[in-house]
Amino acid sequence: MKENVSVIGLGYVGLPLAIAAAHAGYRINGIDKNEGVLNKIRNFGNQVITEFHSDLSNLLENKMLSISSDFTTVKDSEVILICVPTPLTAQREPDLSLVASAVSSISEHLKKGALVILESSVGPSTTRDFVAPLIEKISGLGRDEFFLAFSPERIDPANQSWNIKNTPKLVAGLNKNASNLAFDFYSNFIGEVVICDSLEIAETAKLLENSFRLINISFINELTIFCQKLNIDVSEVIKAASTKPYGFMPFYPSIGVGGHCIPVDPLYLSNRAREIGAPTRFIDLADQINQEIPGYFVGRAEEKIDGLNGKKVLVIGVSYKPNVDDVRESPVEALIAGLKQKGAHVFWHDDLVKEWNGEKSVALSKEYDLAIIATPHTYLDLTKLGDMPILNTRGSI
Repeated sequence: MKENVSVIGLGYVGLPLAIAAAHAGYRINGIDKNEGVLNKIRNFGNQVITEFHSDLSNLLENKMLSISSDFTTVKDSEVILICVPTPLTAQREPDLSLVASAVSSISEHLKKGALVILESSVGPSTTRDFVAPLIEKISGLGRDEFFLAFSPERIDPANQSWNIKNTPKLVAGLNKNASNLAFDFYSNFIGEVVICDSLEIAETAKLLENSFRLINISFINELTIFCQKLNIDVSEVIKAASTKPYGFMPFYPSIGVGGHCIPVDPLYLSNRAREIGAPTRFIDLADQINQEIPGYFVGRAEEKIDGLNGKKVLVIGVSYKPNVDDVRESPVEALIAGLKQKGAHVFWHDDLVKEWNGEKSVALSKEYDLAIIATPHTYLDLTKLGDMPILNTRGSI
């Protein structure tokens, strides 16, 4: 039997990680302060949980995985993984309150020699300058009495090709021993683990990955507006450009980016850049473009049906990406708000989300003046819309 592991935060990152580690023989204590999250796990109440239904049932039944809101189990853990969200404040600045809460809670029970690994996306130097001192202060342990590492999560919900086992994993430690311990831990259930030379390299690499995506998605969305005005099918443009075997990577148009990473992580980088006086104009512009795209499609909707006031509009798909039920940072929220500001009566359909912002999903039907395809889940049967006007945010002319 391998050592005990505590996983703090049982969402899209923590739960799959806990299951993978449990299958590798670790005894997992899953901890989440949100009783609603725990109840969903117990009742298999959302998509990511349903996806792991069989594994989860067996692990819970065989007591290889336990879940609770009780942090006292940390006292028996050799490894503690922190997988809590790092969102933005109302002012669109980094919000480390959940990280601070998790670190404080584990530090009250941390035993000497334990390895703490932060998986949450943070700005450069956060692990060294924020997490380490907080652990020391609350645990009473000296910096040489515990091990601290950073390993950025690389979870892509609903991705059928890349998962925890075959996605390379970055690790970095506060010192060499911490790096090696983190490497050894992850190597038990991940095929390739890469040690970075410093915590700051690993932290910045994560922010680079998602800043790269934000910038390129924002660029393709801007190019889509250009193509639409010239009556060019941007999908065919991307298809043609993709025949080049080098120097090009395809990105695809959408209503904007959402979720827990792409619209958030780059702002952790740009915030740190402002603190040290370094420019991040690409990120700032990409963020601005991304936020403007829903408004662009409100304008397209107005044009398509000659005004929105008093019209019934059906928005199809409200999660941030196809085939998931996650609505965090979904750009569809801004789209719906913009449509309502124009006087439209807005309804939405999403059988994965079902309830959102105090409203419920409606059935697909042809009883509307316009349908807007915002998030194209694969289950959708668009024939139910009849000959209703349709605005496709995914690149149609």
